[in-house]
Amino acid sequence: MLIFGNPYINSPNFIEINTISQIDSTTSKDIVLLKEFKAPFSLAKHCFENNLEYAIEANSIKDALIAVNLGCSYIIANLELAKTLQNIANEYLWDSKILVKIKDDSTLEEIALNYIDGVIYQNHIERIN
Repeated sequence: MLIFGNPYINSPNFIEINTISQIDSTTSKDIVLLKEFKAPFSLAKHCFENNLEYAIEANSIKDALIAVNLGCSYIIANLELAKTLQNIANEYLWDSKILVKIKDDSTLEEIALNYIDGVIYQNHIERIN
C-alpha cells in the first residue's frame, strides 16, 4: 500500500495546479495534481505529451477512464468510488494507482482491507498561489 504524506515516510510532493503556467513552478520531483479535470482536458494532455507525472481527483468512473488513457499516474477518489475504481483497475491492469485522501491514520486499516492501492494525507497536497 502506498502512503503519501506520512511524516515518517519520504514521498514526493503533490502540487495542485490550475494552469499550464503553474507547472513551471514545480520540480521534477513533484507530482502535479490537476485541480480541473474536465473537457477539453488540456492540462492532462499537456502532462501526457510532456511525460509529466500527474494525478487527478476523480468524481466518476468516466473521469478515471479518461485519465488512465491520458497517462495519469494517480487517481484520487473518495473511498466508495475508490473501491469501484480499484476493481476496474485490477481487471484492466491499469498503470494508474488509486488513492484515497485521508485526514489521519484512523482509516488506514479500512482502506488496506479494501485493497486500495494507497492513500494521500490531505495536508500533503500543496497549492500554488
